[in-house]
Amino acid sequence: MGLIANLVLRYKTLVILVWVAIAASGVYSSTALADRMTDGLPLPGSEAYEANVAIAEWFGTGGPQTTPLVPVVRLPADSTVDDPATATALTTAFDTLTPEALVAAVADEGPSPEEPVVRAASFFNTGDRGFVSADGRTTFGIIYPPASGVTAPGAGPDYAQAVTSLMIPALPAGATLEVTGLNALQREQEAGGGDHAQSDNRALQEALFAATGALIVLLFVFASLLALVPLFVAAVSILATYLAVLGLTYVTDIDNNIEAIVVLIGLGVAIDYSLLLVTRWREEIGDGHTGDEAVRRALTTAGRAVVVSGGTVALGLASLALLPVPILRSVGYAGLLIPIASVAVTITLLPVILATIGRRVDWPRIRRRTRASRGWTGWARGVLRVRWAAFIAGLAILGTLCFFALDLRVGEPSASAYSTGGPAESGLKALTDAGLPTGPLTPIDILVPAGTSPETVTERLASVPGLQAVAAPGGSGWVAGDGATMVTALPVHEASSGEARDITEAVREALQGLARVGGVGAQDLDFIDTIYGNMPLMLTVLLLVTFVLLARSFRSLALALKAVVLNVVSIGAAYGVVVLIWQDGYGSRLLFDAPATGSIDLLTPLIVFAFLYGLSMDYEVFILSRIREEYDKTGSTYQAVVNGLGHTGMLVTSAALILFFAFAGLGRIPITLVQVLATGLGVGILLDATVVRALLVPATVSLFGRWNWWLPAWAAKALFVAPSPAVREPSGRHQAQRVAEPAATGAGAAAEPVAPADRDVTRDPRAAP
Repeated sequence: MGLIANLVLRYKTLVILVWVAIAASGVYSSTALADRMTDGLPLPGSEAYEANVAIAEWFGTGGPQTTPLVPVVRLPADSTVDDPATATALTTAFDTLTPEALVAAVADEGPSPEEPVVRAASFFNTGDRGFVSADGRTTFGIIYPPASGVTAPGAGPDYAQAVTSLMIPALPAGATLEVTGLNALQREQEAGGGDHAQSDNRALQEALFAATGALIVLLFVFASLLALVPLFVAAVSILATYLAVLGLTYVTDIDNNIEAIVVLIGLGVAIDYSLLLVTRWREEIGDGHTGDEAVRRALTTAGRAVVVSGGTVALGLASLALLPVPILRSVGYAGLLIPIASVAVTITLLPVILATIGRRVDWPRIRRRTRASRGWTGWARGVLRVRWAAFIAGLAILGTLCFFALDLRVGEPSASAYSTGGPAESGLKALTDAGLPTGPLTPIDILVPAGTSPETVTERLASVPGLQAVAAPGGSGWVAGDGATMVTALPVHEASSGEARDITEAVREALQGLARVGGVGAQDLDFIDTIYGNMPLMLTVLLLVTFVLLARSFRSLALALKAVVLNVVSIGAAYGVVVLIWQDGYGSRLLFDAPATGSIDLLTPLIVFAFLYGLSMDYEVFILSRIREEYDKTGSTYQAVVNGLGHTGMLVTSAALILFFAFAGLGRIPITLVQVLATGLGVGILLDATVVRALLVPATVSLFGRWNWWLPAWAAKALFVAPSPAVREPSGRHQAQRVAEPAATGAGAAAEPVAPADRDVTRDPRAAP
């Protein structure tokens, strides 16, 4: 860090010119990225996924991310599906859904397939009473429109409107029609109830919301125009990340949601790092250092913490790139670039800004305090007085939330989670009001190879419990050119439920060696087995590497172990909150005006872990680096905790609030999956900054005592650092006198080494021996 400080301060003009060029290129990249990104990356590598791909290719309908449209017809009180005239009219209505008619109805929404195919099933072409309610007055069908080639759920032409316009004229008098379906519900929600214009500037609006919240926090912290500097650093960091992501698009596919992630996460991370460095620079100014010297001292202390912190954030996010899922690799690549760009700007451009115009923009500087916060110093002393109580209280809070996290279920959210009040939700309500299940929204598609009779498959499925209906009508859309056929089983339960997973497994067992099983439910099961089955190994490697990095940074085995364990526990607590709010519905309507999801999206736990693991480690590094620094000055665990938390408490709280505003910006996007992600990230950051850093960190460091600082010779040799013995500390007034010296001589002064005493004491040095 000393070398970097000397270089950037010696070549200030060059540093500025380089970053101006990068920022200008980043502006161009931000406009070019939209055309280079991919809409809806696939989830390959599983039996069900390959079956879904084959179905789309061979039959021209369905696909890995496609579920059918479900038209729901309600008849008047004096009519049922068994009335001959009514049955004839309904048969005609469903027969209007020809490939040519559907394609013509959406011709203005994009190019049409050369040979469109529709796969449809209802009571009127199968004779299966599973498509009809018990009273005979409500019936539904499943319609797979022509494959559009778009892999994102809810994307492509709006066939729901086409189905409605084609069927209504043919319905019997007094009948009503609503078209629902999982893709239709997703489309309706993402469109904000039909207003597509709302989504065009959404990322910009949420970024402005997050930036406004960050500016308020920074103004409170600095009480001067210096508050604008971290925002400027964040802007340059985001533009630099855009430039790097644009380069990545020429090497691999990048999901189009990455742009919003770069803005919001980059805003929080870059401001965190610059906040740490600027705060330390102010301390050095307060201690009498001026010009380049103040910047150099800040960079060699806080700058080192920034690099270590950025490394752990990058490590956590890069772990996603190791998973065999394109969308997760996409998030991992972008996540790796965000902290790297933020660290680079913070340790090169920011020092130049502080050295040149720092003192001038630090105006009017209403608050001039550069010493430790009196409030946080008092808080630290209070926690240390009741360290066992603080330790138990913190563990009780996190442990309780982790207990709820044990009930975490991953899978497609239930259809009711996509509540919008639009026609698709009305169709879902019509289905449930008639006593019909919602499982047909997520059917099990079965690809029967040539030479095998679909009747054989339906006979096997007759013994599988939990199926509402089995459709194999034959004819157009159900038979491929090579003789392969389709059978679709409609489960009673949606794919998001545990019961549906049992049904899917039973279908697979019944058809083993006979046919290939697809559908979103089977694809989800494969994804869970593939990805989450490999998670223990990935987590073990990640935790070990992080432990080594932190042990080298803190020169302590105990501090590194504590940091890793508390980080994992705090993430588990965040999962618990997500389960309570979204999976179980305790607060989802109150906070987001949205129903519970029943399960958590497949990707959300992975993304939450990757981001929280890195971001919450920021605070651990910020606090423990300063505590280690204070211990090296004073030789007192007690005073190291008090001084360390006194200097970093407000910093960590402010940084957490800034990140919270960034995640709150995500939470304002009216898409359930995004809101669930924002909840996990936002709550995780707040829990980490309060319960973990304000309670458990000072309490555990105090309880560990001199063992915090122990690094044996064998470990030090492996880490290429000097060993650190577990030295006993003085007690009583002798300790109080010794630790008081740095406060009198300034933050940059070092105290004399403290002689060993008879016992280890980490309590308040003002107390009697």
